[in-house]
Amino acid sequence: MEEIKEITAEELKQKLERGERLNLVDVREDEEVAQGMIPGAKHIKMGDIPNRLNEFNKDEEYIFICRSGARSGNVCYYLQEMGYKVRNMVGGMLAWDGDVQ
Repeated sequence: MEEIKEITAEELKQKLERGERLNLVDVREDEEVAQGMIPGAKHIKMGDIPNRLNEFNKDEEYIFICRSGARSGNVCYYLQEMGYKVRNMVGGMLAWDGDVQ
């Protein structure tokens, strides 16, 4: 299986601070995102991803986020197999010390 590209919470924070336009997707459950999401992230629950593939563009890269990095990693493997450009945020929201909305 091909390796998944990763990004650390710190690297992501720096990119956002530089004003880079990123496609962030939070795959946690509703009650988890209620506690705060990275500003600008789109919420698509992990279980809903297969039914919402039309929302992803194969020409763009997507960064996936969950609580610890495990579920988002699974989503990355799934989408990468289908030809999407993905990156997993290592450590998930547990590693995020930036702003939340």
